[in-house]
Amino acid sequence: MQLDTIKKRRGRPAKSGRDTTNTKTELISSGVEHFTQFGFASSGLDQILKKVSVPKGSFYYYFANKEVFGLAVIDYYDNYFGRKLDSHLKNDQLAPEQRLISFVDDAKAGIERYNFNRGCLVGNLEQEIAVLPESHRDKLVMVMQGWQNKIFDHLNVLCPDAEQEEHHLLAEFFWIGWEGAVSRCKLVQTTKPIDIFINHFLQLLKK
Repeated sequence: MQLDTIKKRRGRPAKSGRDTTNTKTELISSGVEHFTQFGFASSGLDQILKKVSVPKGSFYYYFANKEVFGLAVIDYYDNYFGRKLDSHLKNDQLAPEQRLISFVDDAKAGIERYNFNRGCLVGNLEQEIAVLPESHRDKLVMVMQGWQNKIFDHLNVLCPDAEQEEHHLLAEFFWIGWEGAVSRCKLVQTTKPIDIFINHFLQLLKK
């Protein structure tokens, strides 16, 4: 309630006749695209606002400040990525191991589609953590834990006889390795680092 008061006092909706909910979603979507490519700390709001034709004064109707906007962007990306994970890992038309490979292939195609200029928003923000607001650290930890839980659940399907503690460790290891591989792809302009990581991860599961 207090946040709504701040928003209304500091700005007003864009005078375009557009729906305020749609405008807020467009702003967040633009933020995801921009922060994924250029990072959060060094990015201003001007280019994000320009892309969706929202004046800077109107921004504060939707978000109290850049920090709050950043949290909304992380939430949006988390929901998007979580659905993507589920669409692969819960696909009963594929064998359990193939579901993980399907996710990997989808991610590789996305990285190539954007010419290695983006990657994973959460992984990118982790690299900026020293200059991000503390609220972003807490949010990123929570998001990563949610993703680890999804991999943990899948490992229980993939290797039902293994120890639960081992699956927890493997799920955490997966995301540590995955984010590093995605980041390396941007550096070397090829998805080979992801291939190396996933091949070794799958071999580890068979031991």
